[in-house]
Amino acid sequence: MLTRRQTIMTGIAGALAAAVAGGAHVARAAARVPYGACVRGDPLAAEADYRAALRDYCQQITPEGGLYWVDLRPTRDQFKFEIADAIVAFAQANGMRARGHTLVWYGAMPDWTKEIASARVAERELTSHIERVMSRYRGKIRTWHVLNEPIDDHKGSVPGLRPSVWLRHLGERYIDLAFRIARQADPSAELVINEYDIECADADQPKKRQAFLKLIRDLLDRGVPLHGVGLQGHIRGQLQIDRDGLYSFVSELRSYGLSVHVTELDVIDDQLPGPVEVRDLVVAARVHDFLEPIFAAVRPAVVATWGISDRYTWVPIHFKRKDGQLNRPLPLDHNYRPKPFWNVVDFFCGKAA
Repeated sequence: MLTRRQTIMTGIAGALAAAVAGGAHVARAAARVPYGACVRGDPLAAEADYRAALRDYCQQITPEGGLYWVDLRPTRDQFKFEIADAIVAFAQANGMRARGHTLVWYGAMPDWTKEIASARVAERELTSHIERVMSRYRGKIRTWHVLNEPIDDHKGSVPGLRPSVWLRHLGERYIDLAFRIARQADPSAELVINEYDIECADADQPKKRQAFLKLIRDLLDRGVPLHGVGLQGHIRGQLQIDRDGLYSFVSELRSYGLSVHVTELDVIDDQLPGPVEVRDLVVAARVHDFLEPIFAAVRPAVVATWGISDRYTWVPIHFKRKDGQLNRPLPLDHNYRPKPFWNVVDFFCGKAA
């Protein structure tokens, strides 16, 4: 007789296999969609296994840090490009594309930005930053996450714009300004707006998704040079994916002529079952249910995860498991071995049989 654990695993595995088989036409209909991951500078420099995993699996990479204001500009007049330069150089040396993350974000701001006290100074700093950074990587970074996480977390019936130094001094026009400056700095670059918590079927994420969609419509109506939308995909593992809502959202983006990018995919597993075999299958099922409606609506420009191995992930910083087990949010385990998560990504990107 099967134990309860075996029954759960068998059910999840069977359902996942059937779902992947049933959607096989999606992955085989076109050439492979690029897979990418974010990259940390320290292991890139120090660990051969880390570099090998990136070479073996990735066609695109994104600096996890290095391009944040706090990394680039410890003081108002100082730019430190060493981390980003090394990651971009690794991409070029290994035939990968590098992505830029991010030019404008409310987070990871150096302390000196708290001294910005007027619209004039805010606009000057925003302009000089975007121009300096994009000009350095012109021709090397062809896709930029210009604006990251503009929608506030749900605090009422309709989420608004997230507070930041830019919103405080410039109002909503800071968004238009950022994209227009970016377009002038590198007219050939693809300019993307990036957001999280819009894919799950809970009380809040559908409202955030609608607020994000309204912002996108408004930007397009104002003629802002927006080319693509990034769906981060930091999936809350305990929640179901709103498959119909996600499909409709991505379909509407496609109707506007916007490219769609999966930019930071992982599964937050702190509330999932402890046994690794069960947890890995639940994680893979969530990834499948996220990617399936996206691929049904559009061919995404990329599927990228926020890290490649469980060895290096942001998840335990904020969502450490209470049972003492290690988090497993990414496609490769701590020893760089592929997990069911990878099998799902590989299938949808088009390599799997």
